[in-house]
Amino acid sequence: MIRKCLDSEIEIIYEIINDASIAYQDVIPPDRWKQPYMEMNELKEQIADGVAFCCYVENNEMVGVMGIQNKGDVKLIRHAYVRTRNRNGGIGTKLLNHLLDSQEKPILIGTWKDAVWAIDFYTKNGFRLVEEEEKNMLLKKYWKIPERQVETSVVLVDAKYK
Repeated sequence: MIRKCLDSEIEIIYEIINDASIAYQDVIPPDRWKQPYMEMNELKEQIADGVAFCCYVENNEMVGVMGIQNKGDVKLIRHAYVRTRNRNGGIGTKLLNHLLDSQEKPILIGTWKDAVWAIDFYTKNGFRLVEEEEKNMLLKKYWKIPERQVETSVVLVDAKYK
């Protein structure tokens, strides 16, 4: 079942993000990796900045989360994570399709350049990579990330993005 996350579930969202982010440990540049991957205050800042999370619940347990953020003329998919033990079961696809359903604005997704499995996931779901120059412009316009992260990231866009 997919539903909107409740404010009271922030600890579970935090737990899922930090469990699932272990997959990035060897692909994120060492100077960008930290443990925990996302601190609680950063998660709270993301939510305060408009990231709305949905979750996938299986057997009464939240096993995946994915956020969406309105940025005016586009929406961003943010913080897509599935618990390590629940990966490769279609949960990410179900969450993505749920968030994409009836969206009228173009959807953008940023991820790490070396996270090949994440890029493959999004391209299999209809997204395409943008060129380096456009990627840099989009990351600086819509995300609040350090320059080093801009250098080591990619942006994917859906068919509505021109």
